[in-house]
Amino acid sequence: MNSRILAVANQKGGVGKTTTALSLGAALARMGKRILVMDLDPHACASVHQRYYPDSVEFTAYDLFTSPEESWMEVWQKIRYRQEGQLFDMVPASIRLSELEGDLRDRPGKGGILKLSLGLVSKEYDYVILDCPPHLGLLQINALVACDLLIIPIQTDFLALHGLKLLFDSIRLLNKVLPEPINYRALPTMYDKRAGACRRVLELLGKKMGDKMFKTVIGIDTRFRDASALGKVVYDIDPECRGAKGYELLANEIVMLL
Repeated sequence: MNSRILAVANQKGGVGKTTTALSLGAALARMGKRILVMDLDPHACASVHQRYYPDSVEFTAYDLFTSPEESWMEVWQKIRYRQEGQLFDMVPASIRLSELEGDLRDRPGKGGILKLSLGLVSKEYDYVILDCPPHLGLLQINALVACDLLIIPIQTDFLALHGLKLLFDSIRLLNKVLPEPINYRALPTMYDKRAGACRRVLELLGKKMGDKMFKTVIGIDTRFRDASALGKVVYDIDPECRGAKGYELLANEIVMLL
């Protein structure tokens, strides 16, 4: 069976995108699923979070995008890493990903590179999770074209609602040229049930998104920050914490969906 591709994207930063990509990857891996996480953000936050530092990693996602199609399989062997104790395979990012728009200016079919190249390893994984950059460009387009499900983390904050319009404008544009519309679900994050503003935003989101919103709500949890500081995922330090339980619920929802 081919892997299901999950893109995690929002054109507003600081909404829990990288935390979602890594925690969901770990939660699915703990269910016995074979997982690959790809960092497509030139800032390389997910990579650094997992102790893959840009100056010490020789091969990255950049190599896949800039290599000719006939060498993709060879590139896949070089760009996948797994450290001791890590629950999933990882493709780290490079700052050079920010140069792709120029590097691939004249390349035909550049928006479908990721979809085509993932086809070569799709039998090896149950889920591939793409951590996307926080702006619409070639990388995010590649992720949206490749994905079976777009996960949109939305901080339960009034300002975060404004960033949604940008993303939905992008989805509408892409849907005009894609053979099938992009399948998406919103994921409320950083929810503090004690805060009236958070409760109101969650209610608004529910009305606006309807069945396009996950039932799972990810609560605010300082253990995510603790895990990040140690170069680990939350399950490595506190698998029973509220945040870890939240991503377990999300993983179960996704397995039922796809």
